[in-house]
Amino acid sequence: MIAEEKYVFASETKRKLIVLGLVGLALFVLGIFMTMGSEGGHGGKGHASSAEITKNLVASADEGAAKEHGESHVTAGAAEHHGSPTWLKRVYTSLWQNNIFFAGIGIIGLFFIAIQYAAQAGWSAPIKRIPLAMGHWIPFAGVLMIVLWFIVKGDIFHWTHHDLYVPGEGFDPIINGKSPFFFWPLAGGTFPFFFVFRMVLFFGLWYLFFTLIKKHMLAEDIEGGNGHWYSMRKLSAYFLVIFAVSSSVSAWDWVMSIDTHWFSTMFGWYVFASWWVTGLAVIALIVANLKTAGYLKMVNGNHLHDLGKFIFGFSIFWTYIWFCQFMLIYYANIPEETIYFYQRMKVAPYSWIFFANLFLNFVLPFLLLMTRDAKRHVSMLKVVCPIVIVGHWFDFYNMVTPGVMQGNGGIGFLEIGLGLVFAAFFLYVVLSNLSKFSLVAKNHPFMNESMNHHI
Repeated sequence: MIAEEKYVFASETKRKLIVLGLVGLALFVLGIFMTMGSEGGHGGKGHASSAEITKNLVASADEGAAKEHGESHVTAGAAEHHGSPTWLKRVYTSLWQNNIFFAGIGIIGLFFIAIQYAAQAGWSAPIKRIPLAMGHWIPFAGVLMIVLWFIVKGDIFHWTHHDLYVPGEGFDPIINGKSPFFFWPLAGGTFPFFFVFRMVLFFGLWYLFFTLIKKHMLAEDIEGGNGHWYSMRKLSAYFLVIFAVSSSVSAWDWVMSIDTHWFSTMFGWYVFASWWVTGLAVIALIVANLKTAGYLKMVNGNHLHDLGKFIFGFSIFWTYIWFCQFMLIYYANIPEETIYFYQRMKVAPYSWIFFANLFLNFVLPFLLLMTRDAKRHVSMLKVVCPIVIVGHWFDFYNMVTPGVMQGNGGIGFLEIGLGLVFAAFFLYVVLSNLSKFSLVAKNHPFMNESMNHHI
C-alpha cells in the first residue's frame, strides 16, 4: 500500500523565490545602468580591442569562405547590422539565452518521463512527478520564445536583414543559399515563415504530448489498472521519435543560426546533451531537497544512486560530444569553421568561460561523483547538481553571446540578474504545480519493483 504524499508549497518557500526574483531584477536593472554608463556601452578599451579582433576574424573567415566557393566576398559594411545600442543588445542576448536554457530544462522533464515509459523502467516510479512538474514550464517558454523572437530578431539573427538577399553591395551569397531553410515558401529577406512555423509546431507538439501524458498519469491515480500505463508507453514512443527531430532542428534554428556562416553536423547532439544533463541535475536537486524536507519517503539511496549515475555518465557524454565537435573542426583547420572556436577561446570575455566549461561540466562532476557512496548521498548531490546547472548555463552563454555581441559581450550584473529572475520564475511554476497533485503515483504498476530496487 502506497501512502499518499502531497507537497505543500509553503509561504516561506514562495517568499524566498519572490525575494530571489526581486534580487535578480535589481541586479538586472543595475547591470543595465552600468552597461549604459560604460565607455561606448561595452566597457572601454579592452572590449573595444576584443570587438576589433572579432571583426577582423569574421571578415577574414567570410572572405576565405567566399573564395572557397568562387563567390564575391561579403563587404565589411554588408557584414554589419549594428541595430540597437550595445546595452540593449546585451539585454536581448541574455533574454534569448536564458529562455533557451530554461525551455530545455522544461522539455527534458517531459523527455525524462517518456524515456522511463518507453524503456519500461521501474526504478523511477516514485520520482516521476518531479519531471512532470518541470514540464509545466513548456507553455511559458513557448510563449516567451515566440514573443521574444519578434522583438530581438534584428539584433540576434543576422540572417533576418533584407539586404543580404538583394544583389548589390550588401548581398551575402552564403546566407542567400540558406534562405529556403528560413523563408520557404516565401522569398529570402521577407517573412521567415518556415522558421516561425517550426517554432510554433515544436512547442505545440511538445505541449500536446505533455498534456496527454499528464492526463493519463493523474488518471492512473484514480482508476488504477494497466490501461493508462500502456497508453503512456505508446504516447512516449511517438514523442521520442518527434523529439529526436525537433530537438536537433530547434538547436539549429534558435542557436546555431545566430552564427549563420558556421555550422556543425554535431550541434543538435551537443545542445541536447547540455539540456539533458542539466535537466537530470535539476531533477536530482529537487529530489534531494524534498528528501531533506521529509518528503519522498519511498526514495532511498538506490534511487539517488541511479540519478547520480545518470549525471555522472551524461557529463562524460557531453564532454565526448564537446571534444568530437572541437577536434574535428580543429583538425580540418578551415577558416570559416575554426572562427567559431577561435572567437570563444581567444576573445575576452568568452575565453575563460570556454575553459571553465570543461572544469565545471566535466572535471568536477567526474571527480565528485566517481565513487559509489558519493552518488547515494543527498549532501553530495546538493553540491554537484548546482555546479552542473551553473556550468551549463555558462555553456549556453558561450553558444549564444559571442555570435551576437562579438567582442562587446560580458558577464555582469545584467546577465546574472536576469538568470536569477528566470530561475525564480521557473522554480515557482514547477513547485506550484508540484503541489497540485500527489507527489508519488499511487497506482503505478511498477511501484512494487521500485520499492525493492537495489543496486
